[in-house]
Amino acid sequence: MRITMPTAVIEGTQLTVMPFRADAVIGTMSVPTLVQLVPSPRREEDTKTLKVASGAVRRHAELRSLVQRALKSTQKGKNVGSYAEYIADGVNGELGAGWSTPPITFWHAGPLAALSDELLPGTGLRTLTITPGTSVVAIDGETQTTAWHELYDGPERFGLTYNELASVRVPFELYVDLSVADARQIFYDRNVQGVAVAKNLAMSMDQRDFATRLAHRVADAVKVDVEGKLIPFAKLVNATKRQVGKSDPEVITLSALRALVITAIYGRNGLTRSAETVQEDELPNGTDVAQVEACVVPLLARLIAEHSAHFVARSALTAPAVLAGLGIAVHHTTPWADPANALSPDALERLLADIQWEREARYWDGVAAKAGATGRLNFSGGVKDSGGRVADAMLYPGTEAGRRIRGR
Repeated sequence: MRITMPTAVIEGTQLTVMPFRADAVIGTMSVPTLVQLVPSPRREEDTKTLKVASGAVRRHAELRSLVQRALKSTQKGKNVGSYAEYIADGVNGELGAGWSTPPITFWHAGPLAALSDELLPGTGLRTLTITPGTSVVAIDGETQTTAWHELYDGPERFGLTYNELASVRVPFELYVDLSVADARQIFYDRNVQGVAVAKNLAMSMDQRDFATRLAHRVADAVKVDVEGKLIPFAKLVNATKRQVGKSDPEVITLSALRALVITAIYGRNGLTRSAETVQEDELPNGTDVAQVEACVVPLLARLIAEHSAHFVARSALTAPAVLAGLGIAVHHTTPWADPANALSPDALERLLADIQWEREARYWDGVAAKAGATGRLNFSGGVKDSGGRVADAMLYPGTEAGRRIRGR
């Protein structure tokens, strides 16, 4: 008796996808499917682990090395832990709806085992099959891929369970049967062609950042006169640009206002924090969120209202470095300021009263700006570069810089 062989059955991992071009599809997969399809990049860089790994894993590691940069001893690798914690916080519901991970870009190195017809005519949805041992490499989103492996390897460390992770869907795009050269090109395009967002601008978008939230509250607490009409100061704050242009209706950026808030809270130490997240548990010793907010918001709102004409006129006061220096001066009036340098609100008002806010070289050249050959001022110096000099000029009228900004 001869046993007849079964008809061809295609085995492997099935994914429901939608093609968006002839060699690429999009879809979602579960976390268990992800960690099964794509080996951990961190393990593939461990030479001891790789020596005893299966041939399929070693071949995958070799292919990955052709289209990816190393994790080990790089900032990319250092980010894995924080990325895993971020994802865990999102899955646990601690971040509400305000969290997201971008789709991971995978490369399927070879043809698919099978691709079905449309599951429902007109929808484009299909089922593809990936055979076991096929190399699927993350050519963009590898840090996220590694973070998912970290979570799945020890979910309890992040306050999760396997069941919770199994219910998560990870969005992806999959490029099929591309050459190594094409996969490398996609890696290049994704990492180089895009324009990186300046860190201080990105920070101004972070609504979990205490300083950003406080900056919004300050802007909402003030109304200013513009051509005879009272409008919310928030309408003069641009939250999307690194700097405002002459034709923009706004007069300052949110990141500049945030620098004012941070230096008002921390004083000079705030200069180094302008591009860092401000957590609620990192406020000055002896303070809490309620106290800082109750002090800083009305303090800065009153200051902006008193100098609203200079803001509307786009004077030197709207420059980020000048605002940072002003924040340092304001810090001395807060209850948590060093008593040795404490100022009363009236004393601060007297210090600011005779400052010349016009954007002129005779006042601000060498303090917060540099004058070009034509005499035109350039206020492009950053918060860290010039904020301290501005603060000294404001606080110490007898110094050369102090006399300069007062026109003496």
